[in-house]
Parts: sequence; structure tokens; C-alpha cells
Amino acid sequence: MTEKLLGQALVEEATKKSGLIWVRGEGPARALWHVWHEGAAHLVGDGPGEQPLPQLVDGGTAEVTVRSKDKGGRLVAWTAAVSELAPHSEAWEAAVAELKGKRLNAPDAEQMTERWARECRVLRLEPKDVITDFSDASLAEVPLATPATTRRPAPASLPRLLLGRKKKRG
Repeated sequence: MTEKLLGQALVEEATKKSGLIWVRGEGPARALWHVWHEGAAHLVGDGPGEQPLPQLVDGGTAEVTVRSKDKGGRLVAWTAAVSELAPHSEAWEAAVAELKGKRLNAPDAEQMTERWARECRVLRLEPKDVITDFSDASLAEVPLATPATTRRPAPASLPRLLLGRKKKRG
């Protein structure tokens, strides 16, 4: 019982302090901004100018990974029950009041909540189980194939440009 309570406390505290959480529904994990409110992480998205919330469906589950704020490594992971809040319901209004304060660079701050009600989804991710069995395997994904490149041979004149020509003294 004590271990379960400690796990819940770790989930809440780590998620509150983290600016981003990694959420995996059916597809790959995505970094999403959120707020912690009334025992769950709340997200807004799937509308114009907002973060995408793919593979997160009402009544589904998701895996949430929280990173350490100081080191950036995986701190805790938990499974969540996903529920979509109905626009203008009591729970929606309370969650949106918290989300509005954390939304940065909104183009329409005054009408943002009405736009969210019309065009976006507000999701509640309520913790179910803490995942404590971490493998030592890297969670890094293989980069997608692209024709872009960042490495080319250095021009022959580069050392002269960087170091400059030595001036002869007389």
C-alpha cells in the first residue's frame, strides 16, 4: 500500500513540475504541453494553431512518460485513462482556466477559450498504474529518411578564413 501511495505521489509531483510529457496512444510518443489539475494531466489540441493529439481517444488508454526537469532523462512512466471533456461542462471550465494560464504565444488570448470550445479537444489523462519496470534499452527512435544533409567536405579555404592570414612583420 505504501509503495502505491509513493508511486502516485511521484507521478503527481513529477508531472506537475515537467513542462512536457511524452504521450503514446496507438502510434509513436509525442511531446505535449499540459497542466496538472485535480489529479490528472490535462491537454488541449487538435485545433488550428494547437498541438496535435493523435491516437488519443475518449475511453482509451495512453502511456505517459515524464522526464526529469534537471537532467532530462526518464523519471517516471504511468498508464492513463483518457477522457474527453465536454465543452463548457464544469470539469471543462475548470481545466481550461488552468490551461489558459499556461498557453504561451496564443494569437487570440481573449477569444482562446471560445475557440477551444468550438475547434479543439480538451483531454484528461488520469493516472491508473505507475510503470516501474524500466528496461535499460534506449528509447531513441531511428530518424526518418530524408534527402537533407548536414555534412559536406570543408572548403579548402576554410582554415584561412577562420584563422586569418598571418601578417609578416618587418
